[in-house]
Amino acid sequence: MSVLHIKRGDGSLPVYRQLSDAIRSEIQNYYKSGDLLPAETELALRYKVNRHTLRRAVDELVHDGLVVRRHGKGVFVLAPSIEYQIGRQTRFTETLETLGVTTQSRVIRKQRLHAMGGVAKRLEIDDGDEVVFLETLRAVEEKPFCVCSHFIPMKGFESVFEHYSSGSLHQFIEMHCGTQLQRTESLISAVLPELEDSILLNMPRNLPILRVKSVNVSIEGERPIEYVITRFRGDAAQLAILPK
Repeated sequence: MSVLHIKRGDGSLPVYRQLSDAIRSEIQNYYKSGDLLPAETELALRYKVNRHTLRRAVDELVHDGLVVRRHGKGVFVLAPSIEYQIGRQTRFTETLETLGVTTQSRVIRKQRLHAMGGVAKRLEIDDGDEVVFLETLRAVEEKPFCVCSHFIPMKGFESVFEHYSSGSLHQFIEMHCGTQLQRTESLISAVLPELEDSILLNMPRNLPILRVKSVNVSIEGERPIEYVITRFRGDAAQLAILPK
């Protein structure tokens, strides 16, 4: 570990900024995702500063998404956020593979349901009409990244229920149903995860997720084909909204 020589006086950075830069450098050189940093009392002694200054330095790293505080456990190093682009024709596999990372997508639940309320409204079908419900878990570099709940009209898309099990859902729909999809709406909010999502995403329930509600329509006739609710790990994803 490097020794920090704190500079004081005119023209020097605030001490907490010098500390945060030093700890950031140590994390980049000696730590990996999931590692626990030394206790703040230990770091304060190492750098010969008071705990208030040390805590402010760590706050900078928390704000930058480099580490996370977990109550009663300590400060943990986070994996770098992945920038996930949301545009008219965003596809999970293609979008992330352009970043040079590996992806996996698998179905964890598949059901026939009767659309009601908001689902029927967004798909522009009648209450009670049958839909395919899929729950998929998507991973990046074999680590959970997001969980998706898909609602698709059953009529015309029976093959999704019968045969889809993994890989790009939109590519499957294009190949087997002859329909290309494009996004028309995405509503984004930060919420705490439900218990099942926290288990699937392997994350604590006090860490926010990014929830995205989207409607995808057919390119040919702009008929709503898919309503999807995606829950991203808030510490793993940075959403980039592409202009139309």
